[in-house]
Amino acid sequence: MINSKYQTINKNKIGKFFKDEHIWGYVFIAAALIIFCLFTLYPVIYAFIISFQKFRPIGTEWVGIQNYLNLLKDHLFAKSIMITVVYTIFSVPVTLFISFTLAILIFPLKKWLQTTFKAIYYLPAVASGVALSIVWLWIYNPMSSGLLNNIISIFGISNQNWLGSSKTALFSLILMSWLTSHGTSVIIYLAGLLGIPDSLFEVADLDGGTTFQKIKYIIIPLLKPTTLFLLVTGIIGSFQVFMNAYLMTGGGPNNATTTVGLLIFNNAFKYGDFGAASAQSIILAIIIALISIFQFKLIGEDVEY
Repeated sequence: MINSKYQTINKNKIGKFFKDEHIWGYVFIAAALIIFCLFTLYPVIYAFIISFQKFRPIGTEWVGIQNYLNLLKDHLFAKSIMITVVYTIFSVPVTLFISFTLAILIFPLKKWLQTTFKAIYYLPAVASGVALSIVWLWIYNPMSSGLLNNIISIFGISNQNWLGSSKTALFSLILMSWLTSHGTSVIIYLAGLLGIPDSLFEVADLDGGTTFQKIKYIIIPLLKPTTLFLLVTGIIGSFQVFMNAYLMTGGGPNNATTTVGLLIFNNAFKYGDFGAASAQSIILAIIIALISIFQFKLIGEDVEY
């Protein structure tokens, strides 16, 4: 009797669950959840498993943590991490500062002008990465026909082999990131600016506040959550940078632009060492996670999520 009573209660609960309107929420996210599991979650789990194996076309060999131990002796992996860190340090903060400045300059304009500038700055994000790389290859052309060499020749500086020299190749990729990756950040910053109450600016005007004071005491504090979001996502994207190095320099010269993402790609699809590539991917994921946690602890203590 008691068991049948509990079974009746459970059946009622299950029936109520399926009749409840909230079940439609799970139905609507089912497709996205299935795609996430198939193309994101499963590859991550499988990469973690492969990182403990020696991949072979026919059969694989379980090697334990040997792939991870090999990374400790891999000077190219250490160099690629350092290159990626340098790229991130000089790319992300400057890019955010430029995006913030552009958003501040666009903010006072009329709505149609704001829309026009947002479309202009977002256009490179829509364009193909290959097309952008071709344009930048022309800009960095080592001959006098290159745009950048034409510009520096005005100041009496001789032509530079921007992508062919280990001294300037990484800087060239950083400069490219400064000038081509502002569309999303500008739009997000403008959305944050439009969310600030006008009454705060009106009070600042009544108190005789200058533009700099408004930026310092109103805009920057209120846009801190936005800045934190863009900083975290920017660093994550910067640590995963691949396309620019692959298309512009191929990692050269002398591995001066071999980022971690490019090294993982080469090991997996150029040399067929999927075990080492998977181990490097896991290490990269751990590094990104630790940096993200550090940012939230350092900057996000007084930020509402």
